[in-house]
Amino acid sequence: MVTEVVAAVIRRQDKILICRRPANKKRALLWEFAGGKPEPGESPRTALVRECREELDIELVVGEKFAECVYEYPDITVHLTAFEAEIKRGEPKLLEHADIRWVTVDELDNYEFCPADRPIIEKLKAEK
Repeated sequence: MVTEVVAAVIRRQDKILICRRPANKKRALLWEFAGGKPEPGESPRTALVRECREELDIELVVGEKFAECVYEYPDITVHLTAFEAEIKRGEPKLLEHADIRWVTVDELDNYEFCPADRPIIEKLKAEK
């Protein structure tokens, strides 16, 4: 079974928002892009807006699909779809994550990301 997961590529000037997973979750303390799992019947874009509201207290405008991949972890297979997004309201807050940072594309390699996020990073680097 494949689990659907959505992520947001949120940009501000030349930086991108990244989030560090909490210590008590799978893939603890790895970095990722904001997002989560759609609830039954929920569209990917709606799920992204909800997850970012719940986890970061921000309102998003979700744009075009940016990248997608399927990644098989030992415990779960995910189909990750990333969307371009911008913050319509609010400043990201640490409600769920261990840390959040705004980083440049060149700085992304300094962080240990969840493997499923690598194709997003590679596409961001290729855009430069």
